[in-house]
Amino acid sequence: MGAVESTEGEREPLLVPSQPATNTQPGLSRVYGRRWFVLTMFSLLGFMQGLVWNTWGPIQISAKHVFEFSSTDIAVLVMWGPVGYLPWLLFMWLMDKKGLRASLLLSAFFMVLGAALRSVPLKDLYYRRWMIHGGQLLNGLAGPTIMSAGPLLSTTWFAPDQRATATAIASLIGYLGSACAFLIGPLAVPAPNGTVGSTVYWNQNHIRDRIQFVLYAEVGMIAALFVAVLFYFPSRPPVPPSVAAASQRLSYRSSICRLLSNMRFLMVALAYSVPTGVIAGWAGVLDMILTPAKVSQVDAGWIGFWSIVGGCVFGVAMARFADYIRGMLKLILVLMFAGASLAATWFTLTCLTRLTHLPSTTATLYTSCILVGIFINSSVPIFLELFIETVYPVPEGITCGVVTFLSNLFTGLLLFCLTFYFTELSWLNWCLTGSCIFSLLLLLFFRESYDRLYLDVFVSV
Repeated sequence: MGAVESTEGEREPLLVPSQPATNTQPGLSRVYGRRWFVLTMFSLLGFMQGLVWNTWGPIQISAKHVFEFSSTDIAVLVMWGPVGYLPWLLFMWLMDKKGLRASLLLSAFFMVLGAALRSVPLKDLYYRRWMIHGGQLLNGLAGPTIMSAGPLLSTTWFAPDQRATATAIASLIGYLGSACAFLIGPLAVPAPNGTVGSTVYWNQNHIRDRIQFVLYAEVGMIAALFVAVLFYFPSRPPVPPSVAAASQRLSYRSSICRLLSNMRFLMVALAYSVPTGVIAGWAGVLDMILTPAKVSQVDAGWIGFWSIVGGCVFGVAMARFADYIRGMLKLILVLMFAGASLAATWFTLTCLTRLTHLPSTTATLYTSCILVGIFINSSVPIFLELFIETVYPVPEGITCGVVTFLSNLFTGLLLFCLTFYFTELSWLNWCLTGSCIFSLLLLLFFRESYDRLYLDVFVSV
């Protein structure tokens, strides 16, 4: 099954009974109630990492007014997230050798330091901008663990019939954080030319104070989570929850070689990383994309918010469905990206209303954009589960580290191009549409396999 099949020896459980002649099950397993606390702590850190990453895009008009940011600066602030993913091999090695606790503590420390750096109230705007850029980079360094450790956590702590759901919660909560930035930013920070009631916010000091309040609140919440993880966050339970969780895995070097030589994995990895990377960069500058369509900063925030929230809700629902109906991951993804391709095409043509003469209203922009977010963002946990099944027994953290690195690589390339071509942004919409169609074609030709599911269902029986 696949380019390199797993052997029977690799499928053997580590925990076997000392007396084979007895009627004991071939592997001991148990689930613990504390798994929900572990999942909650990890998810909250993911939420804050996404919130901090997407701080500046939704309030780019106000940030330009107060800190004298340019459009290039806004794109670079978003780009620090993918750039922080460059040392991903180090974080994957740390996760594989020292466990999830050590890797997560280091990531949480980077998040605290980065959030604190951004909130230092320097009066010199030149140094203040550099501090904000540095804080965004440090927050980006938390990305390799936050974005790729969800499947490892779900396999380590959760039973097979809860794994996809746990993966969905852990991997999508970061998207929910970036969605809340679309809501919190425009509501907490007024635009310089906006009005609320009879008060006109032209006061630069007032806008600066509101931005500072948001930055202080974020550093306080991250510091509290860091302390909580420091006091209690075990890497694994005393007894594994399934046969697969207790099985022998490949070494770090063997895992990298196995992944890079598996053509089926590389095919589905591109199907995941291209559209998710493109939509991450696209969503980070959604306000800039919608400005030519005369959509206000607040309305653009609401569109971004509901597109990501819809994807999170739908993703958890589909993951729960995948837990009940196993072996249908490819079919679910094909249906999702067929819908994503249609919705992205609709949004792109709506934004070109002068050429297509399609009705460009708030309702059509809301609907098409939200559908794009729902279909692409909800596919993330399904993809992650499919990766693990395809390349098992490669460790989950290493597998997901590779694909999330590729996703961030495409995000970085998109935002890098944006620093040169930011005057007319319709090309970003075409990139989004093309990425969805590209992913759909790869999925149609992909041949799925379920090695881990085989181990849990047949070997445990």
